[in-house]
Amino acid sequence: MGIRKLGYVGLNVTDVDGWTDLLGRTLGIGVTRAKFGTDEVTLAELDEFKYRVALYPSTVDTPREVGWIVDSPGELDRLTQRLTDAGFTVAEGTAEERELRGATHLRWFTDPVGYRVELAIGEAKVRTGVDRPGGHPGTTGLGHFVLASPKVAELRELYESVLEFKLTDYRAPGLFFFRCNPTHHAIALASAETPSIHHLEFEHGSIDDVGRSYDRAKANDAPISIGLGRHMNDKAISFYVQNPSGFHLEIGCGGIEVGEDWVPHDFGFSDVWGHEHTNPNPFASPNS
Repeated sequence: MGIRKLGYVGLNVTDVDGWTDLLGRTLGIGVTRAKFGTDEVTLAELDEFKYRVALYPSTVDTPREVGWIVDSPGELDRLTQRLTDAGFTVAEGTAEERELRGATHLRWFTDPVGYRVELAIGEAKVRTGVDRPGGHPGTTGLGHFVLASPKVAELRELYESVLEFKLTDYRAPGLFFFRCNPTHHAIALASAETPSIHHLEFEHGSIDDVGRSYDRAKANDAPISIGLGRHMNDKAISFYVQNPSGFHLEIGCGGIEVGEDWVPHDFGFSDVWGHEHTNPNPFASPNS
């Protein structure tokens, strides 16, 4: 009960055209556009729902909002009270924000880093399927994101103690993976000097879908920042591209699910194989 899954992410971006080219021509992800105030917002179509990533034209590249889907109005009220008791100020979203999100209820607060975190009820299903290159399934949704910050302790308190996420596993000295459903993780928290999103993961239906995206990325000279590989902890197979805002998009599939009897542990090494970085890995295993 409570938070059910990661619903959407909004980004302020300086290069909407670059993002659209990367999503569409390179990764085979369609986009639509919607009016929001005086701006035209670009919406990435990862699945049958309205959108999972919103790109707002801006003079800076920064996270704008992270949206979590909540089970019911009663659970929204319960989580609101937990946040209030923990010292967070919770506000109602506007009618325009609810309409853009496709939500029936929307509340938000500011996390310890200063990012806007939203709790939403309802998802607008606007298509029966998404047209992909060659008719292949491609993306199936938004999987997870990794938030790097100097305030990992405060963020752990928020997500684990207040929002009731469960720790799945970790790697010393400062990388923690949390889940809100059986999927291995919906968010990971990493120690860093500067707050940022390290990456967003676009979930794919099969290794073949990941491979086809990898072929398109190479054919279109996309900046592949981390090569194909398999993670040690969630067993997902993936590669990463650097997006025009400077962080990574992970294109992956095959992450494991865990049960209630799962015991959190230090998983040691980052990868089973692969995932060669073009630049130094800030979260490299200390014993690798």
